[in-house]
Amino acid sequence: MGNPIKASPDVVTAYRSLFVNRLAYTLQSPRPHPDSGRHYYFRPKRKGAGADLSLTTQTIRRHLEGEVTVGLYAINPATQRSKWVAIDADYDGAMEDLLKLQHFLLQDGVEAALEMSRRGGHLWIFLSRPALARDCRIYIHGLATRLGVPVKRGALAEGIEIFPKHNELGPQEFGNAIRGPLGIHRGANRRYWFYGADYDLEKQIAFLQRLRKLTTDQLSSFIAGKPMPPDLDRKPVVSVPFVNRSAHEFRILEHVGKVRKVGRNFVSRCPSCAEANHDHGADNLAISIQDPRKYICWAGCTKEMIRRAVGCPIPARS
Repeated sequence: MGNPIKASPDVVTAYRSLFVNRLAYTLQSPRPHPDSGRHYYFRPKRKGAGADLSLTTQTIRRHLEGEVTVGLYAINPATQRSKWVAIDADYDGAMEDLLKLQHFLLQDGVEAALEMSRRGGHLWIFLSRPALARDCRIYIHGLATRLGVPVKRGALAEGIEIFPKHNELGPQEFGNAIRGPLGIHRGANRRYWFYGADYDLEKQIAFLQRLRKLTTDQLSSFIAGKPMPPDLDRKPVVSVPFVNRSAHEFRILEHVGKVRKVGRNFVSRCPSCAEANHDHGADNLAISIQDPRKYICWAGCTKEMIRRAVGCPIPARS
C-alpha cells in the first residue's frame, strides 16, 4: 500500500476555485445499501438542527485525501450561473464519444479535461467567469447533436448527461450533483485521475489550472442565434389536480412527512428506509410533482416495500 495522499492548503484552495460554485453539497455513503449494494449520495445535516451543512475547506481536504466523497452542484441559484460544465457518459462506446467531443471542443479553442469514471468518463470544461447554465447547455447540446453524440433524455436511455442539468433553479432548489473529481468512488473503491498529468494531486491541479478556459465572449459567439432545443427547454412543472380518480386510490403524499421541492420532484424521507433507521437526510424518496403517482426511492426500496411500510400493501393480483 502506498503512502496516504495529503492535500496541501494550496491544493485545497485551488480545488475550491475550480469546482465549488455553491456551498451546498452531497456525500457518498461509505456503506452500500443492504438491498441494492449501491453507495447512494445524501445531503449532510447539522446534528440536532436538521439544517444542511455547508461545504468547508476541511471537507474538501478530506475529499481529496480519500476520507469522504463529495458531490458538487453546478448552478448557483443566486445567479443561475455555473463555473464549469461536466459531460457524463457511462454507456457502451462512451469514451469514444467523449474523445470526439474533446477533439471538437479543442477546434473551438476550448481545452477540456477527461476523467475516467466507474462505467465511462467525465469531460470537464472550465469557464473564465461563471456563465448562465442555459447558455452552457445550448452550446454542449448543439455540439453533441452536430457530432451525432446521443444526449440522454426521455425514452433515450443511453447518451451523455450535461451538467448543469437544468436551465435555472429556484432559490431553494439544488438540481443534480455530480461526484467531485479526484476523490475516491466508494463503490469502486478507487480514485479516478484526469488524463494528461501524473497521478499526483498537485500535478493534477496544476494541469487543470493551465487549461484554456472558455470565455463569456466565446460562449456567446458559439450559441448566437441558436434557441434552446425543445427537449432541454423544460418549463417549471406546476402541480395539477387529478381527474377521474378513485376515492380509494393510493396517494403517497398522504403517507410521508414534510416534503420539499427539488427540480421536478418533491423529496421526503422514504417510509421503508425510516423503518430501518436510514435516510436521516430525508431525501431518499422522490415524488413527481406533475404526477405524484410516480415515486421512487433512490436507496433502492421497491414500491412494495414502501407501501408495506405505510400500512397500505399493494393488493395481490388474483
